[in-house]
Amino acid sequence: MNTSTTSTLLGSSSQISEAEYLSSRLDDQIAGYSTKSTYCQTRHKVLRVLEVIAAALIPFLSALGTDIPYNSWIVGCLGAAIAVCAASSGIFKFHENWIQYRATSEQLKHEKYLFLARAAPYADSDAFHVLVHRVEGLISKENSTWTQTIKSQQGASGVA
Repeated sequence: MNTSTTSTLLGSSSQISEAEYLSSRLDDQIAGYSTKSTYCQTRHKVLRVLEVIAAALIPFLSALGTDIPYNSWIVGCLGAAIAVCAASSGIFKFHENWIQYRATSEQLKHEKYLFLARAAPYADSDAFHVLVHRVEGLISKENSTWTQTIKSQQGASGVA
């Protein structure tokens, strides 16, 4: 193997080529973060739309009074649905995760395209090593952020 196109990945003794790293690590990470971002975006928007619909129906149904059977129950259930949607959004942090995952995916794409164009900081002969270092740093940062988020959620809820 050409040593200029291979690198030791994460301290492992096995070598990986640029093409292997780009396809099996970088592209997979970009796709994974993009998928998670889309998932969180969809959940966030669905919960928000349900909140708006329920909130809009409450005054309408309240104005009808007793004309609709079980109207007070329906209004109460809509209020509860708003609370559940808001709580779910806060607990699962769909909006925050959507933004964070999208940002990470875009940062990884940015690094990939700078590398492929051999633009700074990838203009020298050590470009592949720099790419691996920067990409793994981004992934590690994201993992640390996720771990801290989980720990803070557990601490806030009193779960050990």
